[in-house]
Amino acid sequence: MKHRPETPFDNIESSHEFVALLAAAVAEAMTEVEADIALAGADGDERRKEALQLVLFNLGKLENNMKSSRRVLNDLRTLRRLLLNEREMEKSVRAAGA
Repeated sequence: MKHRPETPFDNIESSHEFVALLAAAVAEAMTEVEADIALAGADGDERRKEALQLVLFNLGKLENNMKSSRRVLNDLRTLRRLLLNEREMEKSVRAAGA
């Protein structure tokens, strides 16, 4: 019987996919905010422009966190594969020796 994931975070692959989608959404939001900053500057609305710049700054921090999370998930996936392959090799060696 195969295990069915109950949440998007039941395995590393689905978590990685979710973080990648979130990173894409953050990048899209940053593009939109940059356009809004340009409009606010053209309208002379300094307070709105400053608020949008703060939003852009925080989106930039979130973007960096997403990149870092993707790297960590990649490392975990690689380590899991390495560990699973080592276990398979140990079983092969034991079977050949028996």
